[in-house]
Amino acid sequence: MERWILYALLSMLFAGVTSVIAKFGLRDMSSEVGLAVRTSVVFCIVLLHAALAGNLQEVSTIATTNPMAIVYLCISGITTSLSWIFYYHAIRHGHVSIVASIDKASIVVVLLLSFLILKEPITPKILLGCGLIVAGVGVLIWK
Repeated sequence: MERWILYALLSMLFAGVTSVIAKFGLRDMSSEVGLAVRTSVVFCIVLLHAALAGNLQEVSTIATTNPMAIVYLCISGITTSLSWIFYYHAIRHGHVSIVASIDKASIVVVLLLSFLILKEPITPKILLGCGLIVAGVGVLIWK
C-alpha cells in the first residue's frame, strides 16, 4: 500500500472519532467555546509536529514565498474556520451521524472544483461515486 493511502485512511479514522468525541464535549458548553478549545489544541499539536519534523526553520522562507501562495493558504484557513464553525453548530444541535455524513459530502464540492479549476480528469468511476454520495445525502436528509 502506498504511504499516502495509509495517511488518508488514518485521516478518515481520526476524523470519524473526532466528531463523536466532540459531541460529548459539547454537552455542557456552547459550540463557540468548544470549537475554541479544540482549535487551540489543534494549533499546539500542529506546531509541535512542525517542530519535531524539523520544519520550523522553514518559517523564515515565508518572506521569500510567492505572495499568492500565502493568500491562497489564508483563504483556505478562512474557509476551514467557517466550515468548523458551522460544523460545530450542527453537531451541537443535530445528530452527529447525519451531520458528519453531510459534511463528508463536501467531496462532491472538491470533485467539481478539481475538474473545473485544477483540470483533473473526470472518469465514469468518479462520476458514479459522486452520484452515490449525493444520493446518500439525499436519503439522510429526506423527511
